[in-house]
Amino acid sequence: MLPSSHSVSLFPFSAVVGQDQLKLALILTAISPRIGGVVVRGEKGTAKTTTVRAFSRMLPDPKAKVVNLPLGATEDRVVGSIDVERVLTTGHAEYQPGLLSEANGGVLYVDEINLLADHLVDIILDAAATGHISIERDAVSHTEDTDFVLVGTMNPEEGELRPQLLDRFGLAVDVSAPRDTKSRTEVMRRRLAFDENPEEFLEHWADAERDIATRIVAAKERVAEVELTDVVLGRIASICASFDVDGMRADLVIARAAAAHAAWEGRTTIKDSDIKVAAELALPHRRRDPFDSPDISDDELDDALDRARDEVPDEPDDDSAPDNTEDSDGDVDTNDADDTTSDDGHSDETPDPSAEQPTSQQNQSDAANDDNRGPAPQEGGRAVQGAPFRR
Repeated sequence: MLPSSHSVSLFPFSAVVGQDQLKLALILTAISPRIGGVVVRGEKGTAKTTTVRAFSRMLPDPKAKVVNLPLGATEDRVVGSIDVERVLTTGHAEYQPGLLSEANGGVLYVDEINLLADHLVDIILDAAATGHISIERDAVSHTEDTDFVLVGTMNPEEGELRPQLLDRFGLAVDVSAPRDTKSRTEVMRRRLAFDENPEEFLEHWADAERDIATRIVAAKERVAEVELTDVVLGRIASICASFDVDGMRADLVIARAAAAHAAWEGRTTIKDSDIKVAAELALPHRRRDPFDSPDISDDELDDALDRARDEVPDEPDDDSAPDNTEDSDGDVDTNDADDTTSDDGHSDETPDPSAEQPTSQQNQSDAANDDNRGPAPQEGGRAVQGAPFRR
């Protein structure tokens, strides 16, 4: 089945070469909008806009679209306006929707968000994080719900976003053009094929597109069932403390993103691999020292996760607690440990809960290397555990 005519000009999301962290960040924010949006930093010509526009076709709402917010937009154009004159003449308020309302169910895209007025960035971030639009004019107020994926892009060479505003974006991704010949060749090959025959190209990628869209719908329904245990919260807090981030926003974003990633993987329990993927996307732009590298190395994050495991160990299994029974005289039964056979001839030996099991990282790494499960990433990425191309 071919895409509808309104989206036939959009390059397929699953056909974008590389940019795996950007794709994953968009997916997690769609699953859990309260993550608070994605800021994408990188040079021009790195498929930022192409990827964001293509992503709108992955959203559950068939009418979902990308709404562009121009740099010259006024506050009334962004949040909407109230016709005060009509209120005075008829007694009824009439609300004229703005861009935030138009983006409901889709994507609000702000190119060069670092050049947008700070007070407008504040308004947009509030709406993305709370899911509400509030407007008040001359003692007349109006509030309505909205649900959109916020994506802001910026070229750091043209100026930085103030740290206070950057921190309010849930996730941050740095993108760059591929440096290897094979990937750059594949980018050209796919783009030229799409330009020559868009319908045929879209049909070729239709199954991969439907797979991602279906998984997003299922994950949105599942994410409410994901359990944020005390162990998970404790480890998230330990990691954030290790990187000396200001405030508590990073902790909350990682918790929501880890839950969204678990739901994306088809689980209702959070693993350390989910926490790691979420931290990779939520921490780099929140590092306190401006001279710190914007990237977090695998070694740094692995060390922080190891310390978190030591500080917040797994909860003991109820079944693994020692069963020390007392006899009628109050003495603890101290039969020989090698004697595991009861009087009735059955073995008293129980399975060892500490027996080594395959790690989730191994399972996910194996899956990420299976090229037959979806469009294989063309570049390496630290968020490979959550690469959105596995069925």
